[in-house]
Amino acid sequence: MGDGRQRRRWEYWWVAVRFSLLLCFGEQVSAQIRYSIPEEVKEGSVVGNVAKDLGLDVSTLVERRFRIVSGSKDALFHVNQNNGVLYVHKNMDREELCGGNGACLMDLKMVVENPLEIHYIGVEITDVNDHSPSFAEKDVQLQIAENTLMGARFELQTARDLDIEINAVRVYRLSQNDHFDLEVKDNGEEDKLLFLVLSKPLDREQNCKHELLLTAVDGGNPPKSGLLNVTVIVLDTNDNRPVFNQDIYSVSLKENSPIGTIVTAVNASDADAGLNGAVEYSLGRAVKRKVYDIFQLDSVTGEIKVKGEVDFEENEVYRLNVQASDKGQPPLTVDCRVIIKVVDVNDNKPEIDVTSLSNTIGEDSKPGTVISLVSVTDKDSGINGNVISTITDNVPFELKPSFKDNVFSIVTKGRLDREFVSHYDITITATDCGQPPLSTFKTLSVQISDVNDNSPEFSQNPFELYLVENNAPGASIFSVSACDKDLNENAAISYHIVREGTQNDMASFLNINSDNGDISALKSFDFETLKTFQFQVVATDSGTPLKSSNVTVNVFILDQNDNAPVILYPVSANGSAEGVEEIPRNVNADHLVTKVRAYDADIGYNGWLLFSLQEVTDHSLFALDRYTGQIMTLRSFTETDEAEHKLVILVKDNGNVSLSATATVTINVVEPKEAFAASDVKSSVKDDEEENSVTFYLIITLGSVSTLFLISIVVLIVMQCSKPTDYSSKYLQDVNNDGTLCHSIQYRSGDKRYMLVGPRMSIGSTIVPGSNGNTLVLQEQRSRASGEN
Repeated sequence: MGDGRQRRRWEYWWVAVRFSLLLCFGEQVSAQIRYSIPEEVKEGSVVGNVAKDLGLDVSTLVERRFRIVSGSKDALFHVNQNNGVLYVHKNMDREELCGGNGACLMDLKMVVENPLEIHYIGVEITDVNDHSPSFAEKDVQLQIAENTLMGARFELQTARDLDIEINAVRVYRLSQNDHFDLEVKDNGEEDKLLFLVLSKPLDREQNCKHELLLTAVDGGNPPKSGLLNVTVIVLDTNDNRPVFNQDIYSVSLKENSPIGTIVTAVNASDADAGLNGAVEYSLGRAVKRKVYDIFQLDSVTGEIKVKGEVDFEENEVYRLNVQASDKGQPPLTVDCRVIIKVVDVNDNKPEIDVTSLSNTIGEDSKPGTVISLVSVTDKDSGINGNVISTITDNVPFELKPSFKDNVFSIVTKGRLDREFVSHYDITITATDCGQPPLSTFKTLSVQISDVNDNSPEFSQNPFELYLVENNAPGASIFSVSACDKDLNENAAISYHIVREGTQNDMASFLNINSDNGDISALKSFDFETLKTFQFQVVATDSGTPLKSSNVTVNVFILDQNDNAPVILYPVSANGSAEGVEEIPRNVNADHLVTKVRAYDADIGYNGWLLFSLQEVTDHSLFALDRYTGQIMTLRSFTETDEAEHKLVILVKDNGNVSLSATATVTINVVEPKEAFAASDVKSSVKDDEEENSVTFYLIITLGSVSTLFLISIVVLIVMQCSKPTDYSSKYLQDVNNDGTLCHSIQYRSGDKRYMLVGPRMSIGSTIVPGSNGNTLVLQEQRSRASGEN
C-alpha cells in the first residue's frame, strides 16, 4: 500500500517536471503552450494559470473578455476570468475522448480582445490505470493431435486493455505445465500475437485433456490482470497440415469500394487426402471486431470481400490473420498475414469554422482590424487534404494567415465608407487539391456602422430671397433645408442664424425654426429705407464631433406702391397744396402760366407720376401737360372771360393700386400794368421763398436719387456677376430737378445694356441701338474687359 502511494507520488512529480520543462522551453520550441493532466481528476482541478504563462495582466482579463472560443470538446475546461486559471469542468475519461493508443491532446483556442490576441493551448490528458486487461472469451478450447511435433504453435487470443503505454498489457504468464510454453510474438504493431507452443510430445493415452490458465498483467501501479482458461483436447493423428502459397499477402484497396468487391484471395494446400486434405479458411482470433463488419472471408474459396464501408479517414491499414485448417481428425492449421492498405480518394469536402467577433464594424476602422476568425479542415490526407482558402475579391477585406496551418483572420484591407456601401456579404471558399477538387462555401455578413464623417449640405449656395416690402411681422418669409448623408443622430440637423451683434445687423430681426429651417421676420421691411441685405444660416448635425456648414441668403426687398405723391409746388404758407397765380389778360396761346411740381418716394411705375385736371372753370382756356405738370393757355383771353379761374390738379402714380394727391391753383387774370406791378412785388417775395424752399427740397431729392442710383447700379452688377445670363429687367429711377419722375432705367442683362424708358414710351417698345431715341447704351465693364483681352 505504501509502495503504491510512493509510486503515484513519483508519477505526479514526473508530470510536474514535464510541465515545468514545457513552460521553460515551450516558447522556443513552439508558439503553443501545453499542459498535462491525468484523466479522471475531480471537477474543478487546476490545469494551469494560462494568464500568467501567457504574460497577460490578470486585472484586465474580464475587460478584455478572456475566453475559450473553440469547439464542443472544450466544454471539458473552463477558464476563470478573475485569475486566469484553467480548470477541469467535466469528468474526463481518456479512453472515451480519444479511444486510440496515441497521445490524447485537446487543442484550445483562447481569445483576449482590445487588442485582439489569439493563443492556442494544448492540454494532454494522460492515462491512469483504471482498466484491467480482459479477453474476448473466458474459455478457449484447442484440439491438438497427439502426433503433433514439438515446436508446433497454436494462436491464442490476446488481452485488451483500454489503458495505454505503461498501463497497457505488459506481461503474459502461463500456468505451470509439462507440455506447453507461451510464446509472445511482436508483429511490429501495438498488439502482440500469442502462441501456445508444444514443448513436449503429447500422449493421448496418458492424458487426453490439459487445463491451462493464461494470465495477462498490465504495467500499472498496482498492476491489474485478466484470466483466460485454455483447454487442450488431444486428438488422434492427422500428420499433414495445410500450407499457404505465401506467408504475407499485401494488397491496396480504394476507400468507398462497393460492397462485394473482392480484395484478394488466400490459398493453402494440404498433402493429405480426403477430409484430412480438405482445407477451409477462417479469420484468426486476434482480428479486431471492426474487421468483421468491413470484410468477410469465404471459408471455401479463401476470397476476402468488402462487406461494409471502407473509410480511409477511419483506418488506413487493416491487418488480418487468416487460418487454414484441414478436416482431418484432429484438424491441422496454419496461418498467414493479410495486409490491406486503404487508398485515400477525395471524398470529403473541406469544413469551414467561422468565429465571428462581431457582425458590425465601424466605417472608421483602420486597415488590419480583425472581424472574424476562420479555421479550415479536410478529413482527407495528402494532396486531397491540402486546402486553398479565398474570400470574395470585390470587398475591402482579406484573409490573413496565422502561424498555424489553415487558420486565418479576416481583416480589413482598405477604408470603409458606409455612405457608399453599408453591408458586405463575404463568401469564404475552401477548395482542396484533389481530383476532382471539392469546395465548400460559407458566407459571413458584415454590417458597416455609421460615424459622423459628413457635414450637412445645402441644395445651393447662396440662396436668393425676393421679399415684398411691408411684410407681416412674425410670418414665414423663407425656408432653407440641408441634408446629411449620415444616419440617425449623425444626420439630425438643427439650424441657427449667425448674428453679428452690430447695430445694423439685419439678422437680429430674423428668427429661424431650428428643426425645419423656416425663417420668419420679426419686423416689416421698407424698400425706401432698406433695399438689400444678407445673412448666414448654419446647419449643424447632432453627431460626435459636431459637423456644420453654412449658407448665405441674399435678401432683395421689392418695392410696393405704398407712398402717395407729394406736392412740392404750389404750397401755401399753412402747408396746403394751394397757390395763386396772376397773368396779364393780353397773353397769347401756349403761354406758360405755372408748373405743378411733385415727387413719389417709390420707384419704377410706382413712382411715375401723371398729372390731370380734376376741376377747371373753363376747359377752353387752360391745358395741363400730363407728364410735366405745366399749365398752359389754350387761347387768348377775351373781354367776356372771367377774371378768376380755379384749377384742381390730380397727381397720381402708376402703381397697380394708384395713389394720388391734389393741388389747387387759382389763376387771376389782370390788366397788363397791374400784372406787371404785382409780378414785380410778388416775384421778389416769391423768389426768396421759392429759392429757399425749392433749393432745400432739390438738395434732398438729388442726394437721395443719386444715392439710390449708385446703390442700384452696384447691386445690379453684383447680381449680374453671380447669376447666369437671362432677360430679367431691373429698374432705376431718374428724377427731374423738380422731383418729377420722367424716365425709368431698364437693364436687360441678355442685351448687356441699359434702356431709358420715357414717360411716353411703353416697356415693350424697342429702340434700335444707335438711334436718337431716349436710349442710353451702357456696355458692361466685364464685356469691355473681355473684348480687350
